[in-house]
Amino acid sequence: MDRCSRGLYALLAAGAFLLVSSTRASAQFQPRTLSDPATGEQFHIEGSIGFWAPGADMNISSDQFGISGTPIDFKRDLNLVDSKFTELHVVFKPARKHKLRLQYVPVRYEQQRTLTSDIIFNGQRFRAGNPVTSELNWNAYRFSYEYDFISTNRGFGGVILDVKYTDVFAQLQSSNQSPENMHEQLPIPSLGGIARFYIVPNISATFEMTGMAIPQAISDQFRVGGHYKEIEAYGTINLTNNVGFQGGYRALDLGYLYRGNDGSTGSLLLKGVFFGITARY
Repeated sequence: MDRCSRGLYALLAAGAFLLVSSTRASAQFQPRTLSDPATGEQFHIEGSIGFWAPGADMNISSDQFGISGTPIDFKRDLNLVDSKFTELHVVFKPARKHKLRLQYVPVRYEQQRTLTSDIIFNGQRFRAGNPVTSELNWNAYRFSYEYDFISTNRGFGGVILDVKYTDVFAQLQSSNQSPENMHEQLPIPSLGGIARFYIVPNISATFEMTGMAIPQAISDQFRVGGHYKEIEAYGTINLTNNVGFQGGYRALDLGYLYRGNDGSTGSLLLKGVFFGITARY
């Protein structure tokens, strides 16, 4: 082999070595996608407890023995006074885009008033001029599945499928007659959505709405109707990934109707501000 050929082979070998070395270095130092979720979004279990101070607008009526009940306004007729209530929320997050949620809000009112007009409740007449003690308990449960089809490091947007289980108990009692009560339990499926945006890495704004209304055709056929709507808008300040504070506004609107000789109707609306503390693991 002459000198020229040996030089050519050496040059080709050097070029091949440099190409292989460059390819390996490129693969070794290839930039990687960074994941840096906002403060408070990395957890498996989140629990929140808070206080809700809503204004109340509540009306019910209860028929019995074929006797129509009086539409009762709890504020105007029974002297209901707005109160504040504790609330509980739990979120299980098995994966980034999937959440299972539980909410429980117990609402309690008890008041006394001398009636200014007759009231018919459960087929019984409570006469004007008599003092009446009234009680209204509304246990609002909510079981939800949330899927975040949009999920970024600075926010998310998703759909919510849930079942709202409402347990309403109302009772009227006068000193000169036996107490009368009604008790309605309503499992209501609903659909909605949620969106959250991080203004800065540890402060977020969230809007959520779910609801359902029974179509008129179903209401006419089965003699039952109603609607349920819940809206929340709130902000969260996360001190760390494990602790945060929330504050916002909630409106919860329930209406129900049972037709028949022993039917009942109700319209329960609560809306107001809430505050809470959140812990995550």
